[in-house]
Amino acid sequence: MKLLSPKLMCLCALAALSACSSPKEVDLQASPYTQAATIRDNGGTYKVGSAYQIMGQWYYPEEDYNYSEEGMASWYGDDFHAKTTANGEEYDMNSLTAAHRTLPLPSIVRVTNLENGRSLVLRVNDRGPYAKNRIIDVSKRAAELLGFKTKGTAKVRVEILPKESLALKQALLEQDFEPNYGLYSARNESFSSEVPPPSDTNPEYIDRNVLVGAGASVPQSRVSTTKIAAADTTSVSAKPRVAAGGKKFYVQAGAFSKQASALSLSKRLASFGEVQTTAANVNGSTFYRVRLGPYNVQEDAVNAANKLNDYGFNDTRIVKD
Repeated sequence: MKLLSPKLMCLCALAALSACSSPKEVDLQASPYTQAATIRDNGGTYKVGSAYQIMGQWYYPEEDYNYSEEGMASWYGDDFHAKTTANGEEYDMNSLTAAHRTLPLPSIVRVTNLENGRSLVLRVNDRGPYAKNRIIDVSKRAAELLGFKTKGTAKVRVEILPKESLALKQALLEQDFEPNYGLYSARNESFSSEVPPPSDTNPEYIDRNVLVGAGASVPQSRVSTTKIAAADTTSVSAKPRVAAGGKKFYVQAGAFSKQASALSLSKRLASFGEVQTTAANVNGSTFYRVRLGPYNVQEDAVNAANKLNDYGFNDTRIVKD
């Protein structure tokens, strides 16, 4: 048997140690107790902290469950990767976390990029930033998903999610709480990226843009670039659009080649309404579609899709079937 050189053995040992010590990502869709267990495994704790001074400026951490602020966001990555955060965890630039100057650690916040409308739920577990006019530092991965990594900064709105933040605090402190909070998805990656949208054999896709300009409350930043049948490109009147021919409207959140992936997404969407997981044969292949609905009126489907977008599901499509 060929023996490894001492140098190669050392490198292998270091790689193994690095793999073992990598922090686990906290699943913001899991229960607060599950989140808290992962945070503790990563060395983290709950803390607010005392007033502190940085570069002559005083900061006063506090529990503020009404917090909402607009300002500039930046991101931090390689220079801080694997270093200890303010609440004792190991910073992972590829996780969905952020740094804030005064919010409790950890807190759950929604960050909305006001320049492109993208929104993401993040967990605050570090302190900063301290550059002028900046109100939050997000991880490298969060900056990519929010669409400002290349630019470096963006104007954002930061809002604390009070129920989620308080439940996580109570779980970390091993206190009892009422688990009546909504489950928020912090994953903006496309759930339907396993397969491309089927074409001719699929039910027609409805572009939510047909409701814009007709008195519907659909912000332009949330209008998708989904496929739309030629017959649906005209503007609609203020009268609610009802599906004809016995058809209904659905919000399709994903299409998967693996049934397990579809069932996993179905569980995540259960708190948003009635979920249907159905198999469809497209060009000889079986795909599993995950949909919310049915809805009799298209505007109801649009509102449901926008709600999913608010919680990080950005690849939804409205279908008529």
